[in-house]
Amino acid sequence: MAKTIHQKIVFKNTSPKALYELYMNSKKHSKATGAPAKISAKIGGEYSAHGGYITGKNLHLAKDQTIVQTWRAQGWDKNDVDSTFIINLEKKGKNTVLHAIHANVPDKQAESIEKGWHAHYWGPWKQFLAGKPIKKSPEM
Repeated sequence: MAKTIHQKIVFKNTSPKALYELYMNSKKHSKATGAPAKISAKIGGEYSAHGGYITGKNLHLAKDQTIVQTWRAQGWDKNDVDSTFIINLEKKGKNTVLHAIHANVPDKQAESIEKGWHAHYWGPWKQFLAGKPIKKSPEM
């Protein structure tokens, strides 16, 4: 059985453009997470994050608004299907609300992945956007 993770994170004084670029620009992604990332900015393009621990392809991109990707972690069983990860960025005054949906996550991986989004992305992103240095990401 697979699970779907829903997260809603508010980034204060941040534009959707800044968050989109933080995720889709390889250099910014790497700096903001403290781990190597290579991300194509094209639909159908491949990406890897956290030194290849996470891999997938871009399914749909709407600049500064929406990112839809296949998503797979290195340690998943061979019979686990790729999951789908969706980011929607919503402007709310001076803030941006990031709506994340991570669908088809294997049951046994769901709890650690849900926590991992906060530990490896949302928390470090807030630090990065506040001008605080990002340390090397903890091991996945």
